[in-house]
Amino acid sequence: MKPSTSKLLITQGRLIDAGGERSADVRIADGVVTEVGVGLLSGDGEQVLDAAGMVVCPGFVDLHVHLREPGREEAETIETGSRGAALGGFTAIVAMPNTDPTQDSVGVVEFVRQQGERAGLCEVLPSGSITIGRKGETLTPFAELAAAGVRLFTDDGNGVQDPQLMRRAYEYASDLGITMAQHCEVERLTEGAVMHEGSCCSHLGLPGWPSLAEELMVHRDIELVRLTGAPAHFLHLSTAGSVELVRKAKADGLAVTAEATPHHISLTDELLTSYSALYKVTPPLRTMDDIIAIREGLRDGTIDAIATDHAPHVSQSKELPLDQAPPGMLGLETALGVSIAHLDMPLVDIVAALSWKPAEIAGVADRHGRPIEVGEPANLTMFDPAQEWEVVPGQLASKSRNTPFVGVALTGRVKHTIFNGEVVVLDGVAQK
Repeated sequence: MKPSTSKLLITQGRLIDAGGERSADVRIADGVVTEVGVGLLSGDGEQVLDAAGMVVCPGFVDLHVHLREPGREEAETIETGSRGAALGGFTAIVAMPNTDPTQDSVGVVEFVRQQGERAGLCEVLPSGSITIGRKGETLTPFAELAAAGVRLFTDDGNGVQDPQLMRRAYEYASDLGITMAQHCEVERLTEGAVMHEGSCCSHLGLPGWPSLAEELMVHRDIELVRLTGAPAHFLHLSTAGSVELVRKAKADGLAVTAEATPHHISLTDELLTSYSALYKVTPPLRTMDDIIAIREGLRDGTIDAIATDHAPHVSQSKELPLDQAPPGMLGLETALGVSIAHLDMPLVDIVAALSWKPAEIAGVADRHGRPIEVGEPANLTMFDPAQEWEVVPGQLASKSRNTPFVGVALTGRVKHTIFNGEVVVLDGVAQK
């Protein structure tokens, strides 16, 4: 996408980037930062954004988004998902491959990328599946997809069950400079599961999903990384045991990264006592002990990124009985508000987990998560870190409404998003 030719001046901002914090004005022209200083004066034809009381930071990058297109456009499209992303402060999102058809070929990957470019609200980065059709049987053509720009590969929604096949995937990844992103679930242990296996599921009489089902695969893939030297990224970690496994792997110097979702730092399995499928996700909501461990993992850097696992579903599917309803919830527009409300971390560290750290994992650190300095791409987010607000479902950009955060107090709201130098969200309103 060509950079915008518009001219912008951001004044009185609290700048946060990988270099730390400072107060400054930022001038933007032709899609790049052209000046950073104090007391900059506006020029002819320059749009001025007053950032007093706001944070100005590199745009957020979401490693884990389900855009549904192609195949399930009734729940979401690339355009509506991109709009929600921009409203949430994201300038780049990684589109998961569990579409119909699967993102296991260059043709489908290019379709997703081009639809994102047409929307023009953020950069849409297609992931590729690890196996053809996500069936766990035959590896996708990694070299062809990597040549087409794919950097993350995952069968998200399913973990690759065959350890020999996964070993081969890591060997290819080591040669090609790509990353395997694993959905950690040993499926024999989760058959029929509805929620976390623990006292709450026993009380409700619902089949449980044991923490061990996640942790066994985390352990397996860590050892495959140790064997092959290839990098691994662990999707949506949810248990205290998984956090500790990744912590030890990093201490051993292994090339592993991990993400956690806003809902796994804020919501417990006890919410399933309502029998509402709004709280049904994969992996399931866990206990407060797990939430505390996930939060600590983010604080100490064991978990690198906050990723939404944005998973839209049409209303009628979420209204099915709990054991029949599909898992997943919306996350793009609420990620910042949930994170600030529930993480006892310096704001710079929260922004890091939403911006430059995931940008590095996604392979787009050349254009997203960049320092706010002269010559850098103008992909920026501006938010009020103190604003308290609540979700109004009818005002969400998504075609779906399956959010559990209605009536929940959130802190921190995106005001403006700048993508390639163009203001795509102004005063909380998408401009496209």
